[in-house]
Parts: sequence; structure tokens; C-alpha cells
Amino acid sequence: MLRLLAGLLVLPLLTAGDREAVLFDTDSGLFGDDGAALVMLLRSPVEVTVEGVTIVPGNVWPAQGAEYMFHILDLLKRPAVPVLTGAEEPLAHTAAMAREYTRRWGSLEYMGAFAEDPARIKPAPGCKLTGRKPRHEAAVDFLISEIERRPGAVTILALGPMTNIALALRMRPEIETKIKRIVFMGGNLHVAGNASPAAEFNFWFDPEAARIVLRSRIPRKVMFSLDICNLAPIRRAQFDEVAAAHTPITDLFSWDLGNRYPGFYHHPDSVTYLWDSLPAAYLIDPGIVTRSETQSLDVITNWGKFYGATQPLDRRVAPDATPVNVMLGLDFKRMWNLYKTLLTRHE
Repeated sequence: MLRLLAGLLVLPLLTAGDREAVLFDTDSGLFGDDGAALVMLLRSPVEVTVEGVTIVPGNVWPAQGAEYMFHILDLLKRPAVPVLTGAEEPLAHTAAMAREYTRRWGSLEYMGAFAEDPARIKPAPGCKLTGRKPRHEAAVDFLISEIERRPGAVTILALGPMTNIALALRMRPEIETKIKRIVFMGGNLHVAGNASPAAEFNFWFDPEAARIVLRSRIPRKVMFSLDICNLAPIRRAQFDEVAAAHTPITDLFSWDLGNRYPGFYHHPDSVTYLWDSLPAAYLIDPGIVTRSETQSLDVITNWGKFYGATQPLDRRVAPDATPVNVMLGLDFKRMWNLYKTLLTRHE
């Protein structure tokens, strides 16, 4: 009996040890794909533990992104999850550069935070500001300390531009090989970009950061580019399936996707994509991916029409860079079932 009791006491510890320890780096808007990704992970405690949320500029500026994350965490009744801001802007890219791009080469499909006022912080619709403050400019130190505290055991989930991660790698180059893996949404290989015609938004917003990460020695790099994201559309029918649940989370989902982007309530024929929800789902159920290939990749950082575009890596300039496992095939039915189940679950 004592042996059986000891075994039962050890079992939860073993289960916890098998969970993926995740550092959640995000440029979250109101909800969209980043918010959905966080909900999915926090509602999958058997598979994943979220050690902290680090905010990077991208969709919005960091203070606004932190406010949106606090609101989602409050809805999930998870106020203890630490939220930290880091970089205040990209390494080199600026709003002036983006405006000059449009003058020279035509409009950008999406400018993200470059079109926003960094001093303005808005609450979620119908709500007051949470009143909570992130740990300001602590995200990079947090990433470093968590990686050093548990070498080989921590996964970085990068859902926005990789500015925070690049800064951490530059401050402590030795942590590159201590990261278990980085799973990220970014880049485009064989499809058009969604910021400029040449570049996916996360890479376009901070190409220099993406280059640092792709040229690093992180042992495993798992990439969800637009190539696989384009296989995961949300249309009005899928939107209605989630919105019909009428929980606090799905009401936020429906307000955001219904009234803002892509605006299903006003444009029922519009379409959006699961984007950042895909790498989050992969951490819960790797079986959603049906095909992948390994490549050595780089990012164009010369400013011009192709700024932020993904290209093959010239190994002579980065001989120690590890390759990238690019996810290309998707079991959409399996992915959608996981997404819908986790988003519509009641607390």
C-alpha cells in the first residue's frame, strides 16, 4: 500500500515534467490569432505550461499589447501569469522607412504598430483599462534567466517579430545552445507576403531580428510560414461555430473578428487565417502537421522592395547556423477541431 501511495504521489510530478515549458513571446492585438494561441495553451495544462508572456512590438506597441494580454488572462482567471515588455521598437526598421516604402513602391498591405500611436493605450471594447502594469523592459532578462535556469528544457514560442529574442541572443550568445527549440510563425517561401508583396509581416517588421535568430545555433527551429498558414482559413461558417458558444472568450473573439479584422459582421465573404494559432496547436498536438522539410534560411535586410523577404542562407556567412524545419502540410480538420474545442470550452 505504501509503495502504491508513493507511486501515486510521484505520478503528477512525472506528468508535469513531461509538459512543454513555453516562453510565450507575442505582439498580441485585441484577440486575433495571438490571443487564441494563448487560450489554447493555457487550456492544455497536460501538454504545456506557459512560464511567462513577453511582449514585443509588431501588431501594436508593447504597452497596448500588454493591456490586451492582461485582459485575456483576466477572462481566463489566470492573473498570476507574468507579463513583461521588452524592446520598444524594432532593431532598425522605423515608421519613416515604411512610409518611404509606400512612396517609392506602393501601398503596404499591413503596417501594424507603425500605423498606431505608441502613447495611446485602449481598453478592450466595453471595458475599462485593467489597471495592471507589465514588468517594463524586463522581457529580455526574463528570457535569458529562464533559459539559463533550465538549459535544454525551455521552448520559445515566437508569435511576433523576434526583437526580444534577438536581443537576448546578442546579450548572451551562449544561451543559443541552451534553448530546447524555437517554434515560430514568420516568413514566406513560395507564396506572396502579407505586409509587402515580398515579405510576411513578422519578418518585415524586424528583418534584422529574424536574421539573427535564423543564423543562430538554436538546436531546433520550427517554422510556420505563410505557406502553411494559407492552408488554414477562417471563413464566416467557421467564425459562427466559435461565436455561437457565447463565453467571455468567444465573445471577445467574435467582437474582434466580427467588427475589426476581417470584419465578418460587415463583410461576410471575407476570410482570415489561423496564423499564430498553428504553432501553438503544434505544441499541443504535433499531428496537425502532415509534411515538413529542412532548409537553411536567411532574411533580406537590405532596405528596398524585398526588405524582410525569406531567402536561402549562404552557409559561408553563417557556418554555425542550424537548419530550419519548415512546416508545409496541414491536417486542417484536425487543427480546426482542436482550435474550436479549446476556444469554446467553459472555464
